[in-house]
Amino acid sequence: MQVTQGKAFFTLVAVLILCLSLSCSPSLSPSLQPVGQVRVGTDRLFEEPYWNWIQGKRVGLITNPTGVDSRLEATMDLLAQHPDVQLVALFAPEHGLLAQAQAEEAIATYGNVYSLYGETQAPTSEMLKGVEVLLYDIQDVGVRFYTYISTMFLSMKAATEQGIPFIVLDRPNPIDGSRVEGPVLQPGYESFVGIYALPIRYGMTVGELARMLNQETDLGCDLKVVPLEGWQRQQWYDQTGLKWISPSPNMSTVNTATVYPGLCLIEGTNLSEGRGTTRPFEYIGAPWLKSRELVNRLNRLQLPGVHFRQQAFTPTFSKYQDEPSQGIQIHVLDRNSLDPLRILLHLLAEVRKLHPEQLEFNSVFFDRLMGNSSVREALIQGKPVEEIVDQWQPALQEFKQTREKYLLYP
Repeated sequence: MQVTQGKAFFTLVAVLILCLSLSCSPSLSPSLQPVGQVRVGTDRLFEEPYWNWIQGKRVGLITNPTGVDSRLEATMDLLAQHPDVQLVALFAPEHGLLAQAQAEEAIATYGNVYSLYGETQAPTSEMLKGVEVLLYDIQDVGVRFYTYISTMFLSMKAATEQGIPFIVLDRPNPIDGSRVEGPVLQPGYESFVGIYALPIRYGMTVGELARMLNQETDLGCDLKVVPLEGWQRQQWYDQTGLKWISPSPNMSTVNTATVYPGLCLIEGTNLSEGRGTTRPFEYIGAPWLKSRELVNRLNRLQLPGVHFRQQAFTPTFSKYQDEPSQGIQIHVLDRNSLDPLRILLHLLAEVRKLHPEQLEFNSVFFDRLMGNSSVREALIQGKPVEEIVDQWQPALQEFKQTREKYLLYP
């Protein structure tokens, strides 16, 4: 096996998951057929014409534990153990190479494993020294403020500046790639949780999104996508035959990802979004919340696809750590009819009616996630939810038209 720099370093990473000191095992042979109905980009990378893109090259890989083929073999292992590829650098997004760190927790750089979260959000020229092609293989959740797509876009820019090809190993949009919902991020609200003018739920795979970002921003990246095989746009992740791997510590199920496009916005309030419990984004509450009355109010609205139930909890970390909280659980009954953003708006509107003096917004954080200030302002003014939703429809329809040009799958 060929390693161009730091054999000792790669041995250390092997203790974690890399196993670079091992020879290629027959059980990892790229020629074996995957067991899943859908084949991801990693499954196809070792086939023509895609293999030609990396054969004999010094490769850098942006990844985390979700970077596996359909047989759950890590992309980094497959590359490291292949005799005709040199894996020279690894790049870790938020939560780290092992996805072990909590939100906003610092990620260390060590050896040739580089952190792309914190002060350095994109590979530097020094990090890319000796890299001939840069690969991206991370499972996204289809939501604008989930930071992995920001890491991808900034890394595309860095690769372009260094004249390095950028390859996206495509993966399914896990929450149904046909749904496009929520406000499009407005100018002036760009951040690491809002890297471009996307709606909250953008209905694309990362490969499709990379194509759009490259073209619509005139980036000029030498971009290639290893496409999925067998994926239909309306499929949810648990319909693909693939195994779910938590892309971050609080995203442990497809059900969590289903409600996340709306309920993540609770982070921008003084309600707990359920971090520090076994049901983040499904448990919402606070020590002062009148949860029984809230449940009754929300269920009377008969929102499609959802039922609310009273649920007390005590977070082990984050907001209200070790404080018993009165809360609710959001039960998904029909995910195809459920609208997580409308659920969020109705929930906040009802909490504000019950607790006008206690509900508080972190305006900077909430607006950054929402991509505007108008939604928060409308909630404070007591405007009807449907009126708020109507405000973002023109920009959303325009985005849908642009999106169509970059779709790869039916």
